[in-house]
Amino acid sequence: MEKTLVLIKPDAFSKHYSGDIIKRYEQEGLRIVAMKLLQMDERLASIHYAEHIGRPYYGDLTGFMTSGPIIAMVLEGENAIKKVRALNGKTNPAEAEEGTIRKQFATASNRNAVHASDSPESAQREIHIFFNETEIYDGEYKIPD
Repeated sequence: MEKTLVLIKPDAFSKHYSGDIIKRYEQEGLRIVAMKLLQMDERLASIHYAEHIGRPYYGDLTGFMTSGPIIAMVLEGENAIKKVRALNGKTNPAEAEEGTIRKQFATASNRNAVHASDSPESAQREIHIFFNETEIYDGEYKIPD
């Protein structure tokens, strides 16, 4: 099973879209194995977005991501990275396909509701920015009688 990091960004959180977004991932068979609510600070933003430091949009990106609460999640499933990215849709919601999360919940390419890891290497790095191993559930889901 593959794991990926998903962030529900401040714009979607502040508009109360979090539950609807989480439900979409679960309906596609993805399993939540870690989740937390937090406010990203400058230090965390600089670690997560390290590859963007020095680019013209970096200040706006980190300013936005530190502007309010986010939900960080680790999702698990078959081809989780590809599946989540397809569910999210293109970065620019105007170009995203109908039925995608960004088409439904995002307002602009820089206010696009969700983040998801783009490769297994990114997922491995990003997951451990937000979660340590003891915070990631590594067992079977059991439904109580």
